[in-house]
Amino acid sequence: MSGAPMGGALRPATRADLLGLPVEVAPRLLGGTLTTVVSGEVVVIRLTEVEAYHGAGTGDRPDPASHARMGRTARNATMWGEPGHLYVYLSHGIHSCVNVVSGPEGVAGGILLRAGEVIEGRDAATRRRRERRGAVRADRDLARGPGRFGDAVGLRHPVHDGIDAITGADHAGATARLELRAEPLERLASGPRVGVAGTAGTDAFPWRFWIESDPTVSAFRWGRGARDA
Repeated sequence: MSGAPMGGALRPATRADLLGLPVEVAPRLLGGTLTTVVSGEVVVIRLTEVEAYHGAGTGDRPDPASHARMGRTARNATMWGEPGHLYVYLSHGIHSCVNVVSGPEGVAGGILLRAGEVIEGRDAATRRRRERRGAVRADRDLARGPGRFGDAVGLRHPVHDGIDAITGADHAGATARLELRAEPLERLASGPRVGVAGTAGTDAFPWRFWIESDPTVSAFRWGRGARDA
């Protein structure tokens, strides 16, 4: 791993950058960074893998894997807000997963931050990972996978759900900032989303995007019934 952002200047993300549908915006996040300050500890992660999830009635087809597929609920309310906030949800009752809200306000959409490289705050990220899940085998695993990513940046459900990554405003004692590459990366790969069941996890939804050959990208696995859908 490089230990520094992968070539190219970064700039603060704006709401306008995130107004498109998640599948359009998601590739633009790659090579950018998410910076969090939680309990005074700074962690910066270079984004290497993301997945797009659409809201009800957005895009050219329904997204059966989206939390917003059945409409607005207490759980997914942040997805329906203005772009640039972070939708932090609990997966399997254990993992706090982090999503960037995209699309116009009132049109739900989210981009799951699946994996990244910790380029600042490695000690804090490592401690958080050990507290949550025991030993860390290698630096590349610190934020490799959405649950590990959430641990590393220190954002927890429900307390940090809705934190604004555009203004960097304080939210329950934490801040978050999203930065994008001034020039988007060109060497990107796309394919089915990881572990998503049925048709939503097939080539019909090639809505996972990653930086080719980056060691922090998580391993692919088929979701239940997706291989044969």
